[in-house]
Amino acid sequence: MLNYNLPINVTKDYSEINFSTVDPVLKINLRGKNREFITKIGKILSIIPPTDPNISSGNENLNILWLSPDEWLLYSNDKIDPVNLHAYLNNDVLEEKLYNEISLAKLGSITNVSDHWVMINLKGKNIFELLTAGCPFNFNKFKNTKGAVTQTLLNHIDVIIHNKDINDLNIFVRRSFSEHLFLWMNDTAARI
Repeated sequence: MLNYNLPINVTKDYSEINFSTVDPVLKINLRGKNREFITKIGKILSIIPPTDPNISSGNENLNILWLSPDEWLLYSNDKIDPVNLHAYLNNDVLEEKLYNEISLAKLGSITNVSDHWVMINLKGKNIFELLTAGCPFNFNKFKNTKGAVTQTLLNHIDVIIHNKDINDLNIFVRRSFSEHLFLWMNDTAARI
């Protein structure tokens, strides 16, 4: 990663809805199937990847989102300096450590997807009204379940939604669709 520039870098405030792009954070795709993979990830990160569908686990530094029975998205809670993206977590090189102990050991695969996903944070009482305006997913149970994760469509765009806390969500959207999604959210929020 040579230079990371967000396609959009805006914060919008509406009545009971606030959304903004999140400065670059470390995002790593983890893939593996066996118990040894899960154990090794747990030891390296001090977080056990969730094995139940559509949930997450995390600590003060990192979150792991369940995407499929053999796939997770790891992301950091803190902004990462894009010039020195790999230096993180107690001066260890996290991505390199994961790669050496997982990929090289043939337990699974580790892929840095920091450039691939743009993260948008939504806060406020009306965020689910915004989401239901363009999403077929039923948020009734999701909105009351801290740590819930879903992969769905929002305005015909593939997204991953992580329920961090009550009325506090992170949406992951592919970089190429992020500006379109942000514009749709801006237009829709103005009408709610």
